[in-house]
Amino acid sequence: MVEDMGDEGRCRSVAEPDFWRRVVRRLGTALIVVDPTGRILAANPAAERLLGRAAAAMRGEDAHDLLHRDAAGGPVPREQCPLLRSLAERAEARGEGEICLRGDGRLTAISWSASPLRDDSAFQGMAVLLTDAAGDRSTRRERAAYTRALEDRTERLTLVAEITDVLGQTLEIDEALARLGRLLVPRLADWAAVDLRVGTGQVHRVAVTGPGGRHAAQEDWRERLPQTEVGRAHSPLVQVLNGGDPVLQREADVAEPAGSALAAVHSGFLRAVGATSAITVPLGSARQVAGALTLVRTDPESPFDTDDLKVVGDIGRRVGLVIDNARRFGRQRAVAEAMQRNLLAPLPRLGRLQLAARYQPAPAGSQVGGDWYDAFELKNGTLALVIGDVVGHDLTAAAGMAQLHGILRSLAWDRPGPPGAVVDRLDDALPAITTVPMATLVLALLEGSPHTGPWTLRWTSAGHPPPLLLAQDGQAQYLEAGQGLLLGAGSSTVGSRPNAAQSLPPGSTLLLYTDGLIEIPGSDLDTGLTRLRHHALALAHEPLDTLCDQLLGRMPPGNTDDVALLALRMPS
Repeated sequence: MVEDMGDEGRCRSVAEPDFWRRVVRRLGTALIVVDPTGRILAANPAAERLLGRAAAAMRGEDAHDLLHRDAAGGPVPREQCPLLRSLAERAEARGEGEICLRGDGRLTAISWSASPLRDDSAFQGMAVLLTDAAGDRSTRRERAAYTRALEDRTERLTLVAEITDVLGQTLEIDEALARLGRLLVPRLADWAAVDLRVGTGQVHRVAVTGPGGRHAAQEDWRERLPQTEVGRAHSPLVQVLNGGDPVLQREADVAEPAGSALAAVHSGFLRAVGATSAITVPLGSARQVAGALTLVRTDPESPFDTDDLKVVGDIGRRVGLVIDNARRFGRQRAVAEAMQRNLLAPLPRLGRLQLAARYQPAPAGSQVGGDWYDAFELKNGTLALVIGDVVGHDLTAAAGMAQLHGILRSLAWDRPGPPGAVVDRLDDALPAITTVPMATLVLALLEGSPHTGPWTLRWTSAGHPPPLLLAQDGQAQYLEAGQGLLLGAGSSTVGSRPNAAQSLPPGSTLLLYTDGLIEIPGSDLDTGLTRLRHHALALAHEPLDTLCDQLLGRMPPGNTDDVALLALRMPS
C-alpha cells in the first residue's frame, strides 16, 4: 500500500535530480543537451537510437563537428550552422531537414527545436529536441491525404445537395438539364452529356456541356441517336439505358471498339472530346430509366474512381426523379390547357357590338390555373359577360373552372334576373354540385339594343378585380362598385350580393380580366392596376383585337399565372 505523500512530498520528489533524469530517459522524443559552446553534455536513449551513437561516445564532442553535414556528406561551415547561431543569440530556434551523420556512417534528415537553459538567469546551454524529418514528412503526407479525402467527400456531398436544390426549382426538362451541365462542368467533369429515352427504343442526345459552357461543335452531338439494342449490353450507354448498373470506363475501356450503332455514336463522342475516363449512369431507377448521364474527364492524372461512380450514380437517380416529375407535370398541364381552351366557347355576334377575348396560359414551368371567360345571349336578348378565376393552380382548378362555367350558364339562362341574384344561386349551389373551394368572378349584363343603344351595364363582383371602362375622350375608370364576397366564402345569404349599374357611352371599351394581367411578383396590386390603366388608354383607339394582343404584350414579364381577357366595344 502506497501512502499519500501530500503536496509537500510531491514537490520534493519533483525537485530531485533523479526524477528529471528518469523523465528524460523515458522520453520518446530524442533529446540532447549542449553547453554554450555547442559541446554535447547529455543525450537520452531516444537520441542514441536516432543518431546511431552511444551517449557516452557523444558526451564532450562538438555537436556541429560530430553531426552536421551537407547533402553530400561533407562538413558544413560553422557560420552556416543554425544551431550554433541560436547558441550565440541565446534564443529559441528550430530547423527542418538538417542532414546529420549517424554513427553507422549513414546520413539522415533531422528536424530540431532548441530552447535555452538558464540557472539563476545564467545561460547554461540548449536543450535540443530531434525528430526524424522523413517520418515527419510521411506523417504530414498522410495527414494531407486524409484532409484532401475529407475535402473531396465534403465537396461531393455539397455538389449533390446543390444539384437537388437547383433542379427542384424548375419543372422544365430543358432548363433542368442546362442547370445540371453548369453544375457538373468543370467541378466534377470536363464534359457532360445527357441522353433521354423518348419512346420505345428511341434515344435523343438533348444536352452536351463542355469547357466554358456551350460550344459550336457540340451541336453536332445533339441529335436523335440510333435505337437501343437490348442484346448488346457491353456498351456502357446501351447497358444503363436497358436498366443496367452505372459503368466506370478507364482509358483502355474508352478505346475499345463499339458493338452497336448506338455504342459507336457514344464512343465517337468520347474519342472526340479526348476522354481518358468516363462514367455513364442511368437517370432514374433500374425499373424506370428516363435516360443516361455521361461524364468525361480528359486529364490522365485525374481519372474517375469508384467514389466518383457512387456520387454520379446518386446524381443520376435524383435527376431521373426530376425528369419524371417534369413529364408528369407536362401531361397534367396539357390536359388542363386543352380543357380550358375547349370550354372557351366562340364569342357571339350581336349587332354592331364588338367582342374580343384572349386566354394566355401561364409561362412554361408554372402551374396552370382556373381562369376563364364567357359571353352568351340570354332568353331576353341580354348579353351576359363573365370573367372568373377558380382558386388553385392545378388540374383540379381547371376541372372546377369547367364546372362553374356550365352551372353559371344554366342558372343565368333558366331564370334571368339581376346579376347579384344569379351569383347568389351559384354560391348556394357551389358546395353541393361542384368541387370548387373558392372562386372569384364578375357577371355583367348589357342592357340595350345591340345596334343603337343606349346601353347600361349591370354587374356584380365576387371578389374579382374591377372592370376597366375606357371612354373615347381619353378618360378611364375602374368600376369598383358591386363588390361582394368570394364564391365559397360561406358568410353570404341569398339576396345579399350587391348590384351596380353604369351607362356605357358610344365608342367606349370595357375590359374584363383576371388577376394574372395585373399581379407581378414583387409588385403590389395598385401598381398593377395603374400599369394596366396606362397601357389600355394608350391603346384605346386601336382595333379591339390589336388592343387585346398589344395589352398582353406590354404588361411586364415575370408573371407566373394564367391570364384571361374579355373586351367589349360599343358602336361609335
